[in-house]
Amino acid sequence: MSKRSERRLSRLLEGALKKRHGKNWRRYENVFIFGLLFGCATLAHAVPPLSVQGNKVVSGGQQVSLGGNSLFWSNNGWGGERFYNSGAVGAIKNDWKSSIVRAAMGVDEGGGYLQDREGNRNKVISVVDAAIANDMYVIIDWHSHHAHQYKNEAIEFFQDMARRYGDKNNVIYEVYNEPLDVSWSGVIKPYAEAVIDAIRQVDPDNLIIVGTRQWSQEVEEASWDPIRKNNIAYTLHFYAGTHKQWLRDKAQNAMNNGIALFVTEWGTVDASGDGAVNESETWAWVDFMRNHGISHANWALNDKAEGASTFWPGASGTGGWNDGNLTPSGKLVKSIIQSSDPIPGGDDPGPGPDCGSVSAPGKVQAENYCEMEGVEKENTSDAGGGQNLGYIDSGDWMTYKINVPSNGVYTLSYRVASLNGGGIIQAEKAGGSPVYGSVEIPSTGGWQNWKTISHDIQLSAGEQRIGLAAVSGGFNLNWFDVTQKGGPAPNAITVQAEEYLVMSGVELENTSDAGGGKNVGYIDANDWMSYPEVDIPESGVYTVEYRVASLYGGGVMQFEKAGGDIVYGSVDVPNTGGWQTWKTIKHQVTLEAGKQRFGIYAPAGGWNLNWFKITKGQK
Repeated sequence: MSKRSERRLSRLLEGALKKRHGKNWRRYENVFIFGLLFGCATLAHAVPPLSVQGNKVVSGGQQVSLGGNSLFWSNNGWGGERFYNSGAVGAIKNDWKSSIVRAAMGVDEGGGYLQDREGNRNKVISVVDAAIANDMYVIIDWHSHHAHQYKNEAIEFFQDMARRYGDKNNVIYEVYNEPLDVSWSGVIKPYAEAVIDAIRQVDPDNLIIVGTRQWSQEVEEASWDPIRKNNIAYTLHFYAGTHKQWLRDKAQNAMNNGIALFVTEWGTVDASGDGAVNESETWAWVDFMRNHGISHANWALNDKAEGASTFWPGASGTGGWNDGNLTPSGKLVKSIIQSSDPIPGGDDPGPGPDCGSVSAPGKVQAENYCEMEGVEKENTSDAGGGQNLGYIDSGDWMTYKINVPSNGVYTLSYRVASLNGGGIIQAEKAGGSPVYGSVEIPSTGGWQNWKTISHDIQLSAGEQRIGLAAVSGGFNLNWFDVTQKGGPAPNAITVQAEEYLVMSGVELENTSDAGGGKNVGYIDANDWMSYPEVDIPESGVYTVEYRVASLYGGGVMQFEKAGGDIVYGSVDVPNTGGWQTWKTIKHQVTLEAGKQRFGIYAPAGGWNLNWFKITKGQK
């Protein structure tokens, strides 16, 4: 049972007990709640079945792009086996909003299934049981590059899994991880058909995924000679630093030929599993998967010392992670998974029934969210009646579809009520980045005493998902209104240095600069940060200003496209007199119009950064 479900039960019980026992209800609360929660603890929330419809894998009949994590090889002594447990699975569901986990059971390599069948089988069972308990999909992966050489062992294993889990919609069978350069029609397909037939003797309908030639990249080839069996999808793997538009073209052709794809493994780095994050290509792939309804699992939930790992070495194997445990890849992947589609009808409520696009200027009823976490609806006494959102706690959020007519400054007005005040509501892009601004919630004198508060934010033109997040809770929300403040957007874009999306090497610290908050510090040579997307209104010359501090000087700051493919320019960082003695430096760069992600790189370190500002023209 989710924490939100427990909280809802608690509130329902509180109301029932108050009605039955009046002011003495508290004496019955603990026993009654414990008894009901204990009785409900074993209830399972079934996930919808996954099925192939045309060239899509759909969930409960709905096109989705679900996101999740692949575990590392299960092999004994390889390190990744530490994460094959319920704690790790529960953490990615609850903290990351992962919909999928992949159990990558090593087969023929040292310490794998062929050497220790019972040990590796039990690891898989632990992950599958945890995924079912957390209402997730789980991929049971025969993780081998030579699976066709072990057909009988695969049949035995998958029939065992099908007998154990074939009645659970959660389970997906991946019968061949990554074939090498062997024939699709002569080797891979006949092997897969034999294993599929064996599974279907036990489980008639759960999704089965088949690997494709050349590290599961030749999906187009498979589309020319597809498997003519029920509920079959095909594996596509990519690593953003190596596999670029040419592989997306192959995937598009395969789908055009009628087969459905599932990305059971992907990475932000090179195909070696190492190297730096290629952020621009990662986002190109994410956009491609979302646009085509392709679900995916990122490689790998592990702490091996390589670029593809989610965690730095030494992270816990059972959850309880914070952002300091995350590698640059892990931080980027977490943001991608958190903003992926939820499982339809699952514990995550998914799109609300009244989620429709509202054009600015316009008023949005708070209860007409697209997605949410933690909040509840209740009847309102505010003018106009209807419902408001209540029980808003810290960390709760909602998303909405807004159609913004043009770039500019907009006023967001919120209709709020709060007994005690102290809440903070934050406007952001759905998924949490970038943050547009926040405003404090005052005490209005009661949960149904309503007041309108407002602040100004900058928005780009187009239909988009806007999120409202409770930095601090303790307030109700009835509606919010979006109106253009007038005039074009200011030609200056200010980015707080600590609002990076991914980074390498830097740390945050409190700043004494005007405005307070945090700055980025401990910047050494070769450290870098990359930032969320900003909208450059027109092509031309721009001035980039940086708020810096340095005790010794000698640093160099480079402004670049995120990932480093394009360098726009660099500037020397002077001695400012101290690590918290701040000075603004600047240089001119030439930028193209459009939405872009920028990075800051340190060819030479020894400086702190509080913010940077991009302004049209020369200053």
